[in-house]
Amino acid sequence: MRSGRTTTALLAVMGLTAGLLLTSPQSASAANLIKNPGFETAGTGDMPYCWQKSGWGDNDFTFTTTTDARSGGKAMRVELTRRVEGDRKALITESADCAPVVTVGRQYDLSLWYKTTTPDANVTLFRHDTTKGWQYWTDLKTLEMAGTWTQASVRTPEIPAGTDRISWGVSVYGTGSATTDDYTMEQVADPVPPPVCTGTADECANGKWDVLPTKNPVRSMHSVVLHNGKVLLIAGSGNDPEKFAAGTFTSAVYDPQNGTYKQIPTPKDMFCAGHVQLDDGRVLVMSGNKGYPSADGTIGYQGYKDSYVFDPVTETYSKTNDMNDGHWYPSATILGNGDVISFGGLKEDSTGSVAAELWSDAEQKWLELWKVKQTWSYWGLYPSMILMQDGRLFYSGSHVFGNNIPGTGSAIYDYDANTITQVPGLQKKDERDQSASVLLPPAQDQKVLTIGGGNIDSNPDANRLTDVIDLKQPNPSYVAGPPLPQGQVDLGAGKVPQTGGQGKMYPAVVLLPDGKVLETGGALHNRANPVYESSLYDPATNTFDPVAPDPEERGYHSSAFLLPDGRVMTTGDNPGNGSWNHDVSVYTPPYLLKGDRPKITSLIDTEWSYGDTQRITVDRPIAKAELIRPAAVTHSSDPNQRFVDLPLSVDGDNVDLNVTSNPNLAPPGWYMLFAVDANGVPSVAKWVHLQGPQALSATDASPHVHDFAGDLKGKVTGPGKKRTSQKVSPTVSGCDRHYGSANVCVPTDFPPGVKATTKSRCDWLKTNDYGRLKVNGKDDPLRLDRNRDGVACGKGDVSRRQPRRA
Repeated sequence: MRSGRTTTALLAVMGLTAGLLLTSPQSASAANLIKNPGFETAGTGDMPYCWQKSGWGDNDFTFTTTTDARSGGKAMRVELTRRVEGDRKALITESADCAPVVTVGRQYDLSLWYKTTTPDANVTLFRHDTTKGWQYWTDLKTLEMAGTWTQASVRTPEIPAGTDRISWGVSVYGTGSATTDDYTMEQVADPVPPPVCTGTADECANGKWDVLPTKNPVRSMHSVVLHNGKVLLIAGSGNDPEKFAAGTFTSAVYDPQNGTYKQIPTPKDMFCAGHVQLDDGRVLVMSGNKGYPSADGTIGYQGYKDSYVFDPVTETYSKTNDMNDGHWYPSATILGNGDVISFGGLKEDSTGSVAAELWSDAEQKWLELWKVKQTWSYWGLYPSMILMQDGRLFYSGSHVFGNNIPGTGSAIYDYDANTITQVPGLQKKDERDQSASVLLPPAQDQKVLTIGGGNIDSNPDANRLTDVIDLKQPNPSYVAGPPLPQGQVDLGAGKVPQTGGQGKMYPAVVLLPDGKVLETGGALHNRANPVYESSLYDPATNTFDPVAPDPEERGYHSSAFLLPDGRVMTTGDNPGNGSWNHDVSVYTPPYLLKGDRPKITSLIDTEWSYGDTQRITVDRPIAKAELIRPAAVTHSSDPNQRFVDLPLSVDGDNVDLNVTSNPNLAPPGWYMLFAVDANGVPSVAKWVHLQGPQALSATDASPHVHDFAGDLKGKVTGPGKKRTSQKVSPTVSGCDRHYGSANVCVPTDFPPGVKATTKSRCDWLKTNDYGRLKVNGKDDPLRLDRNRDGVACGKGDVSRRQPRRA
């Protein structure tokens, strides 16, 4: 699953330290910013002035200043004669004298001439962070093989905050050589003037929401954006035990082009299943609800082993082979080779599954348990498992229901080594129930943001915590991010401003094509008290900017996702009283109110391979382009959501896009391709299919990755003792099943401020529209049926005089 990584690998920053002090940056000019661009000036050692040797891994190599030059008398040749892993590269010396000064927020055009005897050569970029020192940044362009001098040009992403200098060069990561000469680096011209607002001043600053006239016909809690632009909405029984008993299971396909819904025959109760898009665009749906909790609360939810594939072309489900366990609330993460790995959830007997499940892309089936490496760990329900650039998985700490798993609350899981390493820093790890986590734009930066959360067992006020982790660090740790902005909350008597540390659980996070993240929706307590607040998070500045809130309640079982036209759609809400919000909202971000949008006027090919250069034409200049993986979201969880930067080579309206050679950064599948202008205005997306079997199967040219998170200091555990399952309480969902139906959630612990008296609890239930609640069995743990007539919170239960209990 992972290649090209070693924990002892060194990026060989020769003679420099991470804390290197540089002189104050000077303004960049339009002239070439490279010193000694043609290697003509000799240095003090065996390398030319302002150039250094770099690289890592197990390989044999040579660096040669050759007379085989394009101009002048010298060029640089880097050659690998044997390679097991790693690369070698000639880089601009990382010093104040040699490394070009850059300006935050600007872009730079890089160019060089080259000849290669290997297809495995890249333009590689490093940056100097004023706090953390020199760091690998990204691979910008794969060089096509060339026997004669060939020019390669590429545009950098915007320079991140805190960066004052960069270094770059050509890395060779397969056997063969690359000879280079005549480097140039120029700052891109000033951006275009600000656009004219096409809405009201408030809309242009904060965006706007529209509630669509047609309601969602199904109680969908799973949303998948298909590669034809439609949206699969899965309900199953929709958390309705009557529909479950009747065998009435539903899905719908929504078409944003005409606003219509088509209901789809659904073979099984896919309520609270897992789902992920396979590399061919079909949707793998795993497990679901085999049975609701028993009326007396002694039996909890049960998962089944069944698995299905939804085909967007025929709009039908077909059955696959069974999983090894049932998995109600499983994780689902696609890997760089197209396989899918899944953890957690509840088995058929309501215990927690400790089996790792692996869907084989090659065999198109779930593998037998003995073929899958096991640690026999229980990861909980919907654990957020994010694929890292070297094939390991990062468990962010976001999960569903109650406390986090034992340990620090986040970890790195290494399938190859079959180990789990604890990662520190997550704040209040046991109050991150139904928080949200996302791999921030661009995926090449390997930073993860986790926001909000609560705990359905203790039911405190949900928090406004955020945490950010940089997985490129040798021993990464979460650091506290800025607090979530506060909005208004409905505590039962209308909306009031949030106070103190009040935040939200059930938030949605959506990656936007301008590189920001929309967070929206949520509630203050377990299936109660909706929060009306939305904001845009900017990864470049680590700040939140409040924007217009969704006018609809969006708590438990809600979804939010990016549409190909750049808008965001939100659906659902399922309060504890069992009701459902069928209204659908659509958010128009501020970038769609800045005038005309750029257009991708032609796309040479929709079938892309790793390491490709793909040409598009646009109707006017653009600043960046990216691939965004379409949503497959449920319960604030979409671990496969990612934004992959595509460095540009610009020639007028022709733009060459340089596709990553690493499938772990962009797992195979269909992606939305956006072109974005200098004002952050995106085009309508074009759909492209990224696969590239050659990049996945080559034995001597594994994906070009750099070592990171390679000096982990956390507690490491390997496989434990083989076991069948983890015992899980029937009250895992935070609902006391002694009252009402399985669709109703009377909280096991009421929110703060509700006294532990019959009257106070019954007043809260009445305020939240619970209605008549039948008592299941003879037990009454919350003392809601004090006159023991079988109905909770009746008149006789809350009167001053109560019958004495035996």
